[in-house]
Amino acid sequence: MSADAVAIVGFVVLFALMLLRVPVGMAMGLVGVSGYAYLSGGGPALKLVGLTSMRTVTDYQFGVIPMFLLMGAFVSHSGVSRELFRAANTFIGHRRGGLGLATILSCGGFAAISGSSVATAATFSTVAYPEMRRYGYPQSFATGVIAAGGTLGAMLPPSTVLAVYGLITQQDIGKLFMAGILPGMLAMSMYLLTIGTICRVRPDFLPIAPRSSWKERMAGLRDVWAPLVLFVFVIGGLYGGVFTPTEAGGVGAGGAFLLGVLRRRLGRTEIRASLLQATRTAAAVFTVLIGALLFGYFLTITQVPQKVTEFLTSLGIGSYGVLVLIMLMYLLLGCLMDAMAMIILTVPIIFPVVTHLGFDPIWFGVIIVMTVELGLIHPPVGMNVFVIKSVIQDVTFSSIFKGVLPFIATDILRLVILIVFPVIALWLPGHM
Repeated sequence: MSADAVAIVGFVVLFALMLLRVPVGMAMGLVGVSGYAYLSGGGPALKLVGLTSMRTVTDYQFGVIPMFLLMGAFVSHSGVSRELFRAANTFIGHRRGGLGLATILSCGGFAAISGSSVATAATFSTVAYPEMRRYGYPQSFATGVIAAGGTLGAMLPPSTVLAVYGLITQQDIGKLFMAGILPGMLAMSMYLLTIGTICRVRPDFLPIAPRSSWKERMAGLRDVWAPLVLFVFVIGGLYGGVFTPTEAGGVGAGGAFLLGVLRRRLGRTEIRASLLQATRTAAAVFTVLIGALLFGYFLTITQVPQKVTEFLTSLGIGSYGVLVLIMLMYLLLGCLMDAMAMIILTVPIIFPVVTHLGFDPIWFGVIIVMTVELGLIHPPVGMNVFVIKSVIQDVTFSSIFKGVLPFIATDILRLVILIVFPVIALWLPGHM
């Protein structure tokens, strides 16, 4: 068979394995090694497996992933999510829709430390949902707010998805983290405006909770100083060039551990659970990364990226037309796989197209991560929706999707704004 035929067969086998629920990292690794062996021989393919695996798990740059995962695990087991929600709720919970506003703000704060969309959605399903239901908020609205708020995890630094994008494309991870701050703040602001619009259009749809006293508000603020200091220290060090991304992850993990222990929020049980959680997640991410790198060698030898670039640029629809096609592809893939798998599988193929068209790779990383996150909440399948359903047993999928629809419209508008005004993503990295 020719290289083109081998590439086509490889993609067919890959998607068949994924439909059979084979883990995406293993599926990419199997297809990549088999295809490489067919074209170059079994000996070189086996050497590639050993070299790629060893280089990936020992590369200093890749250490950013387990460090930030450990930081997020320590923060999660310290009860920070509950403290953030309580602090936000004391200030704005008494407004109409205030618990929804508090959920978005606390999701943003938690996401800025944990860096995980799925973890944010799962955590606030247990923290914010019971409170909203206790005050009479509709199920659809409560779950929709949590699903949308969870997507902030991939945009606000430290973002594991942005870090993996940077490692694959060899872009500066620190600049990618900085590029995600203003779009992440824009996302939070537009979600808050969406809730405000719902309250204005349907004034009786959402209830009003009791007003908190100033004593309760000050007590709430005292509880959140630690995560705020940690976030400012880590991101400020990155922005100022004091830390490399890997060093920032180590400092963040160490800081989260010390703060948790000193505040008596991390005991032996919580520390053990945090270490196990971070290790399992890091092992899963590295398995996918190794599989993606092996698949990438197969793509290189079959020249798939070059041929995809030639095809898309020959369509005559212009650079922004090609960009729209790429974004539509990611929305469709959101029905089949999670954010990390989408980035790792597609970026090696799409990135050469983007650079050929002249788009800024840092800006494109923000756009793609934002599009991928939209895939986590849009029907008919959304990873965050499934996570919420697994935590909240008495809610239906249709109810969650009904509640998330206004936020999907907001996300689409936000994507348009970032495409028209790329400076929103590029201003902070340009001043590092």
